[in-house]
Amino acid sequence: MSSRAFITGVSATELSRAEREFIRAERPWGLILFKRNIEKPNQVSNLVAEFRDLVGDADAPVMIDQEGGRVQRLGPPHWPVYPPGASFGALYDTDPALGLTAARLSSRLIAADLIALGITVDCLPLADVPVEGSDAVIGNRAYGTEPGKVAAIARAVTEGLEQGGVLPVLKHIPGHGRATADSHHRLPTVDTSRKELERTDFAAFQPLADLPMAMTAHVVFSALDPAHPATTSATIIRQVIRGVIGFQGLLMSDDVSMNALAGTIAERTRAIVSAGCDMVLHCNGKLEEMRDVARETPELAGEPLRRAKRALASRKGPLPLDRRAVQAELDALIDRVGTA
Repeated sequence: MSSRAFITGVSATELSRAEREFIRAERPWGLILFKRNIEKPNQVSNLVAEFRDLVGDADAPVMIDQEGGRVQRLGPPHWPVYPPGASFGALYDTDPALGLTAARLSSRLIAADLIALGITVDCLPLADVPVEGSDAVIGNRAYGTEPGKVAAIARAVTEGLEQGGVLPVLKHIPGHGRATADSHHRLPTVDTSRKELERTDFAAFQPLADLPMAMTAHVVFSALDPAHPATTSATIIRQVIRGVIGFQGLLMSDDVSMNALAGTIAERTRAIVSAGCDMVLHCNGKLEEMRDVARETPELAGEPLRRAKRALASRKGPLPLDRRAVQAELDALIDRVGTA
């Protein structure tokens, strides 16, 4: 059965009758979960399974933002707290091999949590490179401020997810690190030169261009397109994301309902599709907005469909895991950060 080129959120821990009808009729490609959707393991598993039953696809992607630190949709008492990305960067500065090991172990454990619930996609890793004076929205989620280090840790995070049977989503391409505003609330503008962006921000994403999926940044780069954020900029998507960075996987927008974007939800959706994003992401679970997104989103076809199929086909089954041993090793490594 064909899908429409959008990923939807839902409002609560169980689907309403109206949401069931919407999902069955509009066939979103995927589902994204937030804290409002999560109560306990059996409930999450049932929600995931019901979504897949409604769209008629046992392999339909279900995703979540489970990074560690302050961005965790799953948490106590049913799931552990994981370290923020900056912890891996701090350990990397002491010993690069240990920093990469910790990043890989943490994401391997996260993957085990997700796959047990039927969640097959994590919106991780970040390759954002923050600078002094940038907004705290990235903050300690970042792995560091040097592109090579950021890319190396992001690759280790990716490896841990993949070993656990979970697909990564690289974000926020081509970079949110310089933004001086939180794009959840307003549109950030970066006035850095293209040459400097290529040397720093874009350089962190280039070694990760082979990843199966990526999420755009709601950020204006005035040296490239002063009128549109990357998410709705055909110029940035074509010249930078697909060009300079070389990313050829499935490109999804960041949340279409975020205040960084202008216009109605329908207008934003049209702009995202027209710019060249393969997939529109809508997160807040407001049904009327979900309907607007669905009306303006095409059937998944052509190159976007091929990219979507390639992304899902790249997922492998989880490798064996001794959870207790891996957790103990990770804890010992993170303790080094605290005592350094």
